Amino acid sequence: EDARGGSGGGPAGSAMAQAEEPLPTAVPSCPLPTKICDVARSERPRSCCGMAMAGFRTSKYQLPEWHRRNAGIYYKAFTVSEESERGRAEAKHLVKHAAASAQRAQEYSKTTLGQRLQDIHFWRVELQKEIMELDAETNLLAAQKLRLERALDATEVPYTVVVDNLECRERRQPPDLVIDEVERQLLKEADLIRNIRDLLKRTIIQATTQIRSNRIQKENCELDWSDKVETYHIDDKCVSYCNDSTNIQSHPSSVKFEENASTPKSWAQFSHDNISSAEQEKLASVQLRSLINNIIHDASEDLRMQRAAVNEAFDNHCRELDDAKLRLEQHLERILKDIGDEEANIVSLKKAIREKEAHLKVAQTRLFDRSFRPNIELCRDEPQFRLVSEVEELTVFLEALKRKLMESEQNLKNLEETRMKLEKEIAVKANSIFIDRQKCMGCRVRYPVDLEVASYK
Repeated sequence: EDARGGSGGGPAGSAMAQAEEPLPTAVPSCPLPTKICDVARSERPRSCCGMAMAGFRTSKYQLPEWHRRNAGIYYKAFTVSEESERGRAEAKHLVKHAAASAQRAQEYSKTTLGQRLQDIHFWRVELQKEIMELDAETNLLAAQKLRLERALDATEVPYTVVVDNLECRERRQPPDLVIDEVERQLLKEADLIRNIRDLLKRTIIQATTQIRSNRIQKENCELDWSDKVETYHIDDKCVSYCNDSTNIQSHPSSVKFEENASTPKSWAQFSHDNISSAEQEKLASVQLRSLINNIIHDASEDLRMQRAAVNEAFDNHCRELDDAKLRLEQHLERILKDIGDEEANIVSLKKAIREKEAHLKVAQTRLFDRSFRPNIELCRDEPQFRLVSEVEELTVFLEALKRKLMESEQNLKNLEETRMKLEKEIAVKANSIFIDRQKCMGCRVRYPVDLEVASYK
């Protein structure tokens, strides 16, 4: 039983030892042959006294068995020694192979970390460049927005001037309260300024939205850039690690992939998308700045042209008013002269009427006195006929003179009415000239010279 135990236990223990060793390949061992020793039985007949000695004879080995057992032990020792030597050689080879593999793996990991650092540095530089360009573009757009706000403020004065001109012209007297070219140009200017103000307000809102989009995209790039900076420091620290580093520890739980970990393709695509979005926002901002320049320039040019048109209409209308006033004054001067002549004519007619009335009285008195001639002396003589003819002739002349006097008085009345109308019209023209030239054109002196220049102030 000891022999079976010894011969069977050696190979099993060796196999277990080989199974526990961290060898890449295991060398198979051959088990020793098992030997079962049989007890030699005596062929002699048993006796009662032999029965008492049988237990001592059957529990002992024979001499050949003893030699065979010793040979087995020697063979076992030789096998164990040979296996131990082979295990030491394999262990030495494994140590060298593991050291070389570990060194190669470490160098390769360091190389890949270095390449990763280059990739991180590339995207970090690109993101930083994009952040700076986007920030500069946002500042330029903010400056353009400020120009829009100043231009919007600068349109308040022209609009106030136009409204004041329209209100002042409403105070013209009814004969001159007409929808003339000046009023049409003023209404057109008011509509133009309102449209420009609405356009500037919409553009300001658009610029504000674009600035917000630029800042949001800049924040996204800054977050990506800060992650890149932090990652760069981490990987740079990882590159500096070596076997002699004092701050290395064992972290078995770190040998895994996080579920939310990105792939190199998605990692690069994320930064590429951020930069692409930033480029799109920057391009939109550049286009909006160009649009703002065009809007301010066109609005300034439209206002300048409309202001010139209004001023020209005012000048033409003032010249027309001056001409009309001058003609009215000339007519008034003629009417005044006619009034003077007519008054002198009336005086002359009245004098003539008085004189003719005196002649008529003389003739009528003569006829009256001659009517008292007595008897036959009451004769229709030549003097009588002459006096009657004189009275009739004087009566006709008096009636004609009185009719002429009435006509002259009516003419004088008409002349007076015409004079009053002319004086009123001259006053109306003077009032219109005062409103257009002094009030309106005087206020338009405060009109901004140039909206585009005002946007920089």
